[in-house]
Amino acid sequence: MCVRESDFETPERLRVRITDADHARWEIPASIIPRPPPHSPEVIKLPPNYPSQIPNLSPPDSDLEFTVLSNHPFAFTISRRSSNETLFNISPSEPNSRTGIVFKDQYLEISSQIPTNAALYGLGEHTKDTLRLVPNDAFTMWNADIGTFNLNLNLYGSHPFYMDVRFPATGKDSPMAHGVLLMNSNGMDVEYGGSFVKYRVVGGVLDFYFFAGPLPENVVQQYTELVGRPAPMPYWSFGFHQCRYGYKNVSDLEGVVARYAKARIPLEVMWTDIDYMDAYKDFTLNPINFPANRMRQFVDNLHKNGQKYIVIIDPGINVNDTYATYQRGNVADVWVKQGGKPYLAQVWPGPVYFPDFFNPAASPYWQKEISEFHLTLPFDGLWIDMNEVSNFCSGTLCSLPPPGSLCPRPDAYTACCLVCSDENANALDKPPYDINNSGNNRPLGNKTLPASAMHHGNIPEYDAHNLYGLLESKATHDALANITNKRPFVLSRSTFIGSGTHTAHWTGDNAATWPDLARSVPAILSFGLFGVPMVGADICGFNGNTNEELCNRWIQLGAFYPFSRDHSDINSIRQELYLWDSVTRSAREALGLRYRLLPHFYTLMYEAHTKGTPIARPLFFSFPNDTTTYNISSQFMLGRGLMVSPVLTQGATSVQAYFPVGTWFNLFDMKSAPITVTTGQQVVLNTPLEKTNVHLREGNVLVMQESRMTTEEVRTSGFTIVVAVGTEEAKGELYIDDGKRMEMGGEGDGWSFVRFYGGFVGGGVVRVRSEVEKGGFASGQGLVIKKVVFPGLGDGMNPKTLSLIVEGKGMDLNGAGASLNNGVAEINGLSLLIGKEFDLRMNMEQKILIN
Repeated sequence: MCVRESDFETPERLRVRITDADHARWEIPASIIPRPPPHSPEVIKLPPNYPSQIPNLSPPDSDLEFTVLSNHPFAFTISRRSSNETLFNISPSEPNSRTGIVFKDQYLEISSQIPTNAALYGLGEHTKDTLRLVPNDAFTMWNADIGTFNLNLNLYGSHPFYMDVRFPATGKDSPMAHGVLLMNSNGMDVEYGGSFVKYRVVGGVLDFYFFAGPLPENVVQQYTELVGRPAPMPYWSFGFHQCRYGYKNVSDLEGVVARYAKARIPLEVMWTDIDYMDAYKDFTLNPINFPANRMRQFVDNLHKNGQKYIVIIDPGINVNDTYATYQRGNVADVWVKQGGKPYLAQVWPGPVYFPDFFNPAASPYWQKEISEFHLTLPFDGLWIDMNEVSNFCSGTLCSLPPPGSLCPRPDAYTACCLVCSDENANALDKPPYDINNSGNNRPLGNKTLPASAMHHGNIPEYDAHNLYGLLESKATHDALANITNKRPFVLSRSTFIGSGTHTAHWTGDNAATWPDLARSVPAILSFGLFGVPMVGADICGFNGNTNEELCNRWIQLGAFYPFSRDHSDINSIRQELYLWDSVTRSAREALGLRYRLLPHFYTLMYEAHTKGTPIARPLFFSFPNDTTTYNISSQFMLGRGLMVSPVLTQGATSVQAYFPVGTWFNLFDMKSAPITVTTGQQVVLNTPLEKTNVHLREGNVLVMQESRMTTEEVRTSGFTIVVAVGTEEAKGELYIDDGKRMEMGGEGDGWSFVRFYGGFVGGGVVRVRSEVEKGGFASGQGLVIKKVVFPGLGDGMNPKTLSLIVEGKGMDLNGAGASLNNGVAEINGLSLLIGKEFDLRMNMEQKILIN
């Protein structure tokens, strides 16, 4: 007998849970994704006199209405009270309807009718051409080591969450958004048919959460309130990162750093892939090419230059009796098991065991290994890869090859050379329903752990598979926090619901192709919806050979990913940004603007951490009333009012960009003619090879600093306040701390937050003023505003006088002056402490024209 619970956990969040009343079933433990416990269950049976309809069960303060219907004991609808719009409906209206519910041991199915005017986003991780979901598409969720260059396949992460944005059928003039999450870690296929959404799941329960919105940003806020707010990232992580699989030795690394400096391209972080390891074993250094003394000196020099260093680690621990990490893992008994023994797999170092992060002993073990290695090499962050988990072999039982065999073979590291079979395979390894794993219904255990492998607590891999990357991310994040007592930076390939609370993400193994460049935009925007705002794609492409034009256009886009890193494969040509003169110039310009925008990026990180709002956002977040934005996958917003419009096609020297209503200013050249549209429209932007497009919309205050070679240098430079004058009051925010304290905001005085307001106030006066919270930190750092810029004033007026009030007192401007050129006014020579509230006004006079 099934049981159904409905629970309005908040006015904006409804939980509907359908499970088995008689038998315990797998559910994601609250210890992994903390959430409120369910209330007392309501058991539903279908009696002979089942009522025609049970009234809705919604509290008066919620816009969501939950109604149980008569045609099935578990038929229900979720609707919106304010618009009378049905949001989720599993009531079959016809005998052959695609909606309904099936609940069996290893197969669950549930379907909902969806109006065809709904715009859906989410259901990842998959590589798609568009951000908006396309009808008749399917989404498999089973974490797998499948490269991002593969279209429409299940990739490294599973996120059974979608956002639905639509104009209500009642004719309301404002759209409304809501979100739907299926809290389930089992393998599943989700089909979007345009008029329905169908889930086919191989286990667990049907545990749905509905988020009321009604704005897109509200939905993400409500979603991350449940699954966890994004982890704060250290300030330095917003700089530019360089990596390659295939760096040969320490001298190679030193040469890369030196050539970036010579080219005057900002470089914040150097990374090394598995090359640095001794025979690809975690927590080791190759004694010939990357000896400890040379590596430590290299990292010390980076730190002296204000730069950072990150290394990769994989979960597979080499089965090797001379390897201390393996020995300690045996003593702690932390491995994933099969038949009571550690499961033998193969990855880069050869035969491996995998730590079982369900085991309470695994996190202390993992922290011990990280700590020991950190004493040898003081890295600044960790990159955790291959954690789906990836296994070069398939089989329920594997053993070492005969004596004398090489494993792995030196000429084919990814080829399985263990002796594997499906001995003792059971119903978990061969479920009655095959999800579309890898696009061709491959077994669940294909190139990963077998579904029948067991985790601590008698938890089968069948249920826990998609959680591995999340659990390793948490263990790694917590270990770094404890070891360094600083805000950790972790980058994980595999993700799940709630991963953003512990880690950043890159989109994995893409290819150096133009389609991969274009598809990176919907990929990073999707992860913002999933609560993982610190995300980027490998700039210039990972697999295959890039070229000058492609790398040019990719850095112009990648400079504005939240996480910006160049990364290439060992079998591809080198692609550091200094290798082509034109790419060098593009990198200087694009990264130069990125570094000027670091205060903006960092403030967006604070907003993401406290509210869940993405850093990179679809245009419809800022313009939900404009339905054209629902279909845009080639542009994005950084915050509320900054729009990036990159070149994404080969040979193009212009961009057909969509501009929502308003006046937009070119951030690379604010004195150029602004773009003003009274209704949203396509605009052709001239974009020669070494240029890109970033525009600031009227009504926004943008805080910038000066471009430097490292974020450490940027932090102490003067601020510029850009007040984009328009028909509405301009607003903006700034968050400041030391960039490394564990929390952003919160208790203590180690941070400052400033709100800015500006624009015309009547009588020919334009102003900018601030409101400051906890200004002591910023003032104590001596951080000052040196310039204020007002684009959008027009050429019919001249600056006349300036006045300044600081914390209620009139102040001298000490030689500051104002000028106006091409409609842009600049006030230079300022020295305003950003931690003190001020009101700066500029009185304008009409120009006198002489014929």
